[in-house]
Amino acid sequence: MIEMRVMGIALDTKSGSPIVVLNDLENRRALPIWIGSAEASSIIRKIENIPSLRPMTHDLFLNFSESAGYQITKVEINDVDEQTYFSTIFMFNDELNKEVQVDARPSDAIAIAIRADVPIFVTENVLATGVVSTDTQKDEEEAAEFKNFIKDIKPSDFEKLMKKNFESDQ
Repeated sequence: MIEMRVMGIALDTKSGSPIVVLNDLENRRALPIWIGSAEASSIIRKIENIPSLRPMTHDLFLNFSESAGYQITKVEINDVDEQTYFSTIFMFNDELNKEVQVDARPSDAIAIAIRADVPIFVTENVLATGVVSTDTQKDEEEAAEFKNFIKDIKPSDFEKLMKKNFESDQ
């Protein structure tokens, strides 16, 4: 699991649909997820600290779970199938010593996570299908380092390494 945070909301230039963009903590990878307008509005309102006179839907969910004794602990975006993302909201009740997992759309889970100030995690399989590299300079440096490393490797180096590992296991 990779912890990510909300970088912001963007608009798809072709369709005009909102996209929530998650970044890893090192700002090397970004995960764009297309979302609905209501969820985008909810996320923007929280990011920009725009108050509402009455609780919005995501505030209501948070208020309801807290009044039932559950605290949101984390959100996971844990699967993707044909560009449909799946997520889970994790809640814990200290009094009952019980964890509850609630299936949710990622846009709702993200809106709730930023309100509850809890981490957002993304699984490796989701990142493998949708991530965009945002640090091309770092990627190029790592590729160059790897190329320099492998250009001088000889088959005998592997033999030495295997022998050394075998001896250390004995």
